[in-house]
Amino acid sequence: QVQLVESGGGLVQPGGSLRLSCAASASRFRIYAMGWHRQAPGNQREMVATITPGGSTNYADSVKGRFTISRDNAKNTVYLQMNSLKPEDTAVYYCCGGQYWGQGTQVTVSS
Repeated sequence: QVQLVESGGGLVQPGGSLRLSCAASASRFRIYAMGWHRQAPGNQREMVATITPGGSTNYADSVKGRFTISRDNAKNTVYLQMNSLKPEDTAVYYCCGGQYWGQGTQVTVSS
């Protein structure tokens, strides 16, 4: 069974940092573009960042300069480094690749 498993969420103060990880259960994810999306209560799910198999990246305007997506194909893992976090970054963050989605990890930014 193909799985994407996120980890690394939690509670952080404004201005703090977190690194999310997404571990894929199958090596074929190496050929997929991978992405992070997020959904806050009452809002639609939105794209945060994507990365192609070759490493090209794309970011939502709201996170440019603060978040960095990367991948380690040898480990079948995608990361999202989040710096200078703001309360409006609070959401459930989901990893995706191909037609697969992870279960999500909660990120809460609050003092």
